[in-house]
Formats: sequence, C-alpha cells, structure tokens
Amino acid sequence: MARVKTGPATRKRRKKWLKQAKGYWGGKSRLYKTARLQVMHGLLSAYRDRKQKKRVFRRLMITRINAALQPYDLNYSKFIHGLKLAGVDLDRSVLSEVAINVPEDFAQLVDLAKQQLAS
Repeated sequence: MARVKTGPATRKRRKKWLKQAKGYWGGKSRLYKTARLQVMHGLLSAYRDRKQKKRVFRRLMITRINAALQPYDLNYSKFIHGLKLAGVDLDRSVLSEVAINVPEDFAQLVDLAKQQLAS
C-alpha cells in the first residue's frame, strides 16, 4: 500500500485553529496546542454566557424597577402583581426603560397598580 502524506490537510487544520486564536496573548495565539485549548475554552464560555446573559439582564431590570419603586412605598413583587391585575402586559425591559427615561408615565403605572391592589 502506498504511503499517504497528510501535510497540507494537517497544516490547513492547524491554521484554522490558529486563525480563531488571533488576538490572544502570547503563545496562545502562536502555538498550536495552547491556541486550540484556548479557543475551545473560549467557545465553551461563549456558549454558556449567551444563556447567562439573559439571566443577568433580567436581574438588572428587576433591580432597576425595584429602585424606581422605592419613593412610592411599593416593592417589585406587589407592583408586578398589581399590573397583572390591571391587565397591563408590559415586560420587565420596557418597565425598566420607562422607569429610567419617563418617570411621569412610570408614576401613572404605579398608581394604577396601587389602585388594583387596594380593590
């Protein structure tokens, strides 16, 4: 059987990993083995953090809404419950933006929620 030389295929495969490691510090961008390990680690982190980002931003939005509710003597859970009773279907991202950018409208939402909780 004839000998098969895989030089071009091996070089192509290694260059693919090194290309992905471009911009990494030191040998992690130049040495094949460390570059491959670092790229795999980076891809795993990217996959995990795409999922985690949604959780982090939800927590941030809830914190912002709760902070905006402090002057009105209302906490986040009661506010959301009042809005549900009132039939207001705004998600947390919209509520946090309204709380930051348009405080007058947010005050009206708080009053609406308080009325629904009282009745």
